[in-house]
Amino acid sequence: MDGLTTADGRRLAYTRTGSGPTLVCHGGGPGFSSLYLGNLGGLDEHLELVLLDPRGTGGSDRPADPRGYAIDDYADDVEELREHLGLERIDLLGHSHGGVVAMAYAARYPERVGRLILASTLARFAPEQETAMHEAMAKHADEPWYEDASAALAAEQAGDFSSDEELGELAVREFPFYFADFGDKERAYLDTLRDEAPNADTLLLFNKEIFESFDLRPQLGKITAPTLVVTGELDFITGPVCATEIAEEISNVKTEILPDSGHFIFVESPEAFRRAVLGFLA
Repeated sequence: MDGLTTADGRRLAYTRTGSGPTLVCHGGGPGFSSLYLGNLGGLDEHLELVLLDPRGTGGSDRPADPRGYAIDDYADDVEELREHLGLERIDLLGHSHGGVVAMAYAARYPERVGRLILASTLARFAPEQETAMHEAMAKHADEPWYEDASAALAAEQAGDFSSDEELGELAVREFPFYFADFGDKERAYLDTLRDEAPNADTLLLFNKEIFESFDLRPQLGKITAPTLVVTGELDFITGPVCATEIAEEISNVKTEILPDSGHFIFVESPEAFRRAVLGFLA
């Protein structure tokens, strides 16, 4: 694992994997390290992935200010990483909350982004998105895990956890909703994440003060980089409704909706995800 020291004295860690053109990758949560991104469906066979551990996760230090998890704070870290890598411009991929960060960064520093990939993300959380989420959840009502996952999701969104470990337990219980089909492959993937506790501080702040009020749409017109918006057709929280809304605000954009896939598109549909990303970067 590599790292840098930020202007305010924090360690910001990242991992390099693969070879080829560099793609900087920011994962989501907020509160999860880059561990869950894996090799992004095999992209490391064609690209050098720079997988950032967002502030307060994995090998990256927490900010001294317990409220230092605003969207712009995360974007500041991307800029420090770019400078550290010595790149005039970066190709940037953001997944989930990482896509929120990537949009904010690309709007703030349009000249610093070569190509932008927004995977399974959203520009705001609006009533129509909440409706789509509940409709998607209801389709799983007959699953044996439905009741427990629903309770865990409600507890997480209400901030009913007081430690990183408690949040980690809730996340594993609610994650079946994040897949189109929660089968053996998806269970095996989750097993690889069980030993890592996420950052509870940032998710508490996001859920209580940011999630229902943030709206990046006014900023998206500032993005000049060619942009790929890619999501799963059956993603219950950042699906086609969210992708369409983002694409409407960016001038140079391509949208890919991957069929039979939920939130973790690089796990459920690795080949389709890889083709979409590599075709766009080419």
